Amino acid sequence: MKLAGTLTLPRGDGRHPAVLLVSGSGVQDRDETLFGHKPFWVIADHLARHGIACLRVDDRGIGGSSGDPKTATTDDFVGDALAGVAFLATQPRIDPAHIGIIGHSEGGLIGPIAATRSKQVAFVVMLAGPGVSGAELVPRQLERLLKARGAAENEIAADVDKQRAIMKIVASPRDDATARKDVTAVLAGPSGKPAPELAPQLDRLLSPWYRNFARYDPRPTLARVKVPVLALDGELDVQVDADQNVDAIKKALAHNRKAEVKRLPGLNHLFQHATTGAVDEYGTIAETIAPEVLDLITAWIRTTAAAR
Repeated sequence: MKLAGTLTLPRGDGRHPAVLLVSGSGVQDRDETLFGHKPFWVIADHLARHGIACLRVDDRGIGGSSGDPKTATTDDFVGDALAGVAFLATQPRIDPAHIGIIGHSEGGLIGPIAATRSKQVAFVVMLAGPGVSGAELVPRQLERLLKARGAAENEIAADVDKQRAIMKIVASPRDDATARKDVTAVLAGPSGKPAPELAPQLDRLLSPWYRNFARYDPRPTLARVKVPVLALDGELDVQVDADQNVDAIKKALAHNRKAEVKRLPGLNHLFQHATTGAVDEYGTIAETIAPEVLDLITAWIRTTAAAR
């Protein structure tokens, strides 16, 4: 398999600290292009202007990268991330002692796992990274999304209850055939007659990636991370709810004196200044990522690299 990407280097000679950018769920290009924005391009440009090299990579199956994302799980993406870190360590203008990972959303799961598997990972930045399992996160995500759309309370309660039941099945050890039958029954509801259009939804829910995501609890991994960690969460994030995830991350990282966890008011899942945080708002906002977030990440990496 081949992974393709872009390495952005600071001006000037000498070796520089570096980061690998790891995207969220779904197949993303090297810029993490979403809703007309290219947040990874903006981050790479900002970091390079402040003396930090940055590698951004096309996910499996998009752009210049090969591989089949349909058969991959988060664990496979950890391997891809470690390959990126190893590549950075071979570059003559990169300081191999100061290579970190910045992971957004699912990338915030991948960074800590990679840090427990390789001593080449010197620090981790989690941008809207989950602090709870997918089975816990998805029902809360649905609740926040529905509230942002203005759905009625009774509708929200019913849909969230159904989602909890589905996630419990998906995360269970039952085989795929049994899980499909049981999820189908929940989706069908009292009528017992699931619509044909549910087939793609079933395929997604029972894919290797989704079942792994539902089961995986990041807290034991975070409790083993020894390198510096910066975890940032927007208070208007409807996809990775700050109220649910920040405390979980703080507790899991309580052993790590080099960890910082921050809630950022007024910011959504993409770290844009937002009004509601709703997904359909992302593309209407001119800002790609809040300048104070770029400055915070940059200052933290520079301080962390200088201290090691």
